[in-house]
Amino acid sequence: MLLKADESERGERLDRFLHRRLPEYSRARLQSWIRDGRVLVDGIPARPATLLRGTEGIAVDPVDLPQLKATPEDIPLSVLYEDAAVVVIDKPAGMVVHAGAGIHSGTLVNALLHRFAKLSEIGGDLRPGIVHRLDRFTSGALLIAKTDAAHRNIAEQFQARTVGKIYLALVEGALTGAGRILNPIARDPRNRARMTARLETGRAALTDWKAVEHFAGFTLLEIKLGTGRTHQIRAHMSAIGHPVAGDRLYGAKPSAWNRYFLHAHRLSFVSPATSERVTVVSPLPADLIEWKASLGLPADAAINPKS
Repeated sequence: MLLKADESERGERLDRFLHRRLPEYSRARLQSWIRDGRVLVDGIPARPATLLRGTEGIAVDPVDLPQLKATPEDIPLSVLYEDAAVVVIDKPAGMVVHAGAGIHSGTLVNALLHRFAKLSEIGGDLRPGIVHRLDRFTSGALLIAKTDAAHRNIAEQFQARTVGKIYLALVEGALTGAGRILNPIARDPRNRARMTARLETGRAALTDWKAVEHFAGFTLLEIKLGTGRTHQIRAHMSAIGHPVAGDRLYGAKPSAWNRYFLHAHRLSFVSPATSERVTVVSPLPADLIEWKASLGLPADAAINPKS
């Protein structure tokens, strides 16, 4: 395909120009084409950072990537709840939910394919059964759809915000009482690996928090999500100056644990199989119990997390 840069695009990076003109392709894929010589600027190979003059003809020779498909792997899973329509998995910290960013083995999806004969196909070959996600180092309850009908039903519940999601998070600093954070969330323009809640633009987001226990330098929070934005708790807590403990991407201090302290503690939804409301609880895993114990006795006797 042949593209023509115009005067208004003078000084724009080649990879950004291509991503804007060809939004159906990821920027990473476009950059790989540039490096492989599949993008010519006035007939000459260029670099992703090449700055345009605004008069060039740009030839792009696309190549399709091989179709990826998740493969079953015999990986242990802890099942918290199961019926004919859904299953709730107790996801361990460190496990990626589905393949991506160079990770194709050891994922939750691979484990699910080995454990269950049938999962929803709406998410495609890489994300069978996946209705929502947890970040790699967030542990806890994750809801999986077994059938396409269940997937659509649960997705509608998420969209209507009737799925209850309660997290436990240890954050830096002292917070008392309860509060609500409404900062919109957007991709951080300075670091594309993270989100930010410090801009005036972005997607609407709602996080309610309640102090549970206080420790020297830390507060354990019970957090209820009203929306499900990427990195929502992590970005919101960082924005108010209380990053999740151990979350260095969002400004927290280094810790002795190879994760941050964030756990999906309680999940409630209406089962498509029974039409009954189900509440599933994932207890704090051993590493977070140990982390909490290392802080010493709590400084108060605040409200305990519900279970």
